[in-house]
Amino acid sequence: MFRSIAGSAALTQTIRKTMERNLCSGSAIAAKRLTGKVAVVTASTEGIGYAIAERLGQEGAKVVVSSRKQQNVDRAVNDLRTAGLEVSGIKCHVANATDRKALFEHAAQKFGGIDILVSNAAVNPEVGGVLECSESAWDKIFDVNVKCSYLLAKEALPFIRERKGGSIVFISSIAGFQPFSLLGAYSVSKTALFGLTKAASQELAAENIRVNCIAPGVVQTKFAGALQESDAAKEETLSRIPMGRIAQPKEISGVCAFLVSDDASYITGETIVASGGMASRL
Repeated sequence: MFRSIAGSAALTQTIRKTMERNLCSGSAIAAKRLTGKVAVVTASTEGIGYAIAERLGQEGAKVVVSSRKQQNVDRAVNDLRTAGLEVSGIKCHVANATDRKALFEHAAQKFGGIDILVSNAAVNPEVGGVLECSESAWDKIFDVNVKCSYLLAKEALPFIRERKGGSIVFISSIAGFQPFSLLGAYSVSKTALFGLTKAASQELAAENIRVNCIAPGVVQTKFAGALQESDAAKEETLSRIPMGRIAQPKEISGVCAFLVSDDASYITGETIVASGGMASRL
């Protein structure tokens, strides 16, 4: 079993080498693969969503960020604009049909259309095994994590079709392949996104609209707090990660930028695992 990061020379060396190679540094990004594209990213004022919005903007896209709270949207927009990115933002609770409609209309009015949708919003109101989950929590998890992902894709589709092609990315989780005992129902909801990706990609392939999915491992975000809330929990989490460290959000954003770029023009219906080597599938 892995020791804590502070007590492991090997892990410390791994982290140092990562930083030396600038794997997480925006300053190392030279590609402008997304110039002329418009991207909508949900739940994008912090964590993985914010990192994705930032990376897509760095690669030349005009980006619409959103979250449930206006003050968070305002802060994210200000930070991204200060960094020189072309960004707009709007409050959007993905479970609210009016908010979703306003989100896409805002993108079309502000930037002239939509080429890319990244569906990132997710909830997990309860911690525990799948069969311990309350019915109310189960309903909320599947409403936001699965149903709203479907509705976002469906409602963004007319805008993407107007561009004669585009890309949709669902953010799932490694837990969709190997369920976490503390995130039982959440894990099942993330498995459902693999099926949604496959089904939607088959329907849209002939229209030059690609649909893919990302399954991140454990990432340093507030959302993954339950897996790191104590030294014991963190040690157990690290013991499952062959690379011996938790990912940074920017390490997921690069995967997304690839998938929505022309570098991935022949990739659709796939789930890309970015888990530091955690077990996923054969």
